[in-house]
Amino acid sequence: MSLIYKIALSMIQNVGHVTAKHLLTHFITPEAVFKANKKALMRVPGVGLLTAAHILGKDAILKAKEQLKFIEKYQVKVLFYTDDDYPSRLRNCEDAPIILYYRGTADLNHPRIISIVGTRMATNYGKLLCKQLAEVLAPYEVLIVSGLAYGIDICAHQESLAYGIPTVGVLAHGLDRMYPQVHGPTAKKMVWNGGLLTEFLPYTNPDKENFPKRNRIIAGISDVTIVVEAASKGGALITADLANSYHRDVYAFPGRTTDVYSEGCNFLIKTNCAGLINHAKDLPYFLGWEEPRVKAILAEELPVDLSDIEVQILKVLKVSDMELDALTQQIGLPQSKLLLHLLTLEIEGLLTSLPGKRYRLN
Repeated sequence: MSLIYKIALSMIQNVGHVTAKHLLTHFITPEAVFKANKKALMRVPGVGLLTAAHILGKDAILKAKEQLKFIEKYQVKVLFYTDDDYPSRLRNCEDAPIILYYRGTADLNHPRIISIVGTRMATNYGKLLCKQLAEVLAPYEVLIVSGLAYGIDICAHQESLAYGIPTVGVLAHGLDRMYPQVHGPTAKKMVWNGGLLTEFLPYTNPDKENFPKRNRIIAGISDVTIVVEAASKGGALITADLANSYHRDVYAFPGRTTDVYSEGCNFLIKTNCAGLINHAKDLPYFLGWEEPRVKAILAEELPVDLSDIEVQILKVLKVSDMELDALTQQIGLPQSKLLLHLLTLEIEGLLTSLPGKRYRLN
């Protein structure tokens, strides 16, 4: 029942995130908000007669009960502002949403979270930088966040998956759909190694005004935002500006002065709104990360008789242990066939089968 009150608090007409937090401060729990009388409600900053009437009318609770049907059917995790598993970095932002909806396996309070953003018109240069970032960051056990849009966003997600890095997509719509639809297959893989996150209720369309709201979550959930390619205007610059306002690190890759999709990056660097990185290897150094202690699993070091699938399995497990179901989704192979490859690698002494159908590199 408490979950309904949490959802309902975010659905009260004329109540935004700030007023909702004022209500929480005053009444402590969402349930207490809906059980308060008019006089008590109107003592809260931002609550007038009309807002009090909306709370007392219980319409929000009825709507929340309808939303709960979708949430339970698709096993959506509801992250409320005061919950322990709500992203703590985001909670520190003044305009953080009161509630989030999440499908995934990644820890949103992961020790190292990196946002990668950029233009929807990614060039080969930008795509190469995304690949280099994933390759360099993989041993550091990071979580990579982006917006699942065309261009740099989807490239960052796909390269993360290729290197076994958990990656979370922040959506500008509800979890009942995928925009753009063409990114659906990637999104399905991300649910098993990362996740999909949104503040928007199911059945919310990807309306234009939702994207800047989405960007503040991308900026707020992360330690650092990296702008790979960006024109002089666009969502990537908005995200960088938000990250700066949250006192988070921002870095950008420079481009030639004649490159349209490097104008934004060059401007951020020129105006000291972003640090300059020439290569992905600069980032761990700037962030003061120690050299990772991981085994180098490179194709040229492996037995020559391993198949491409077996090499791919080892590269995925290089980052972290993984359950069989997640590994199946990550590799994209039927479980029956995957188990044969896993048995081969276990016989070769390259991995170990753990309780709970988990696998670990030796």
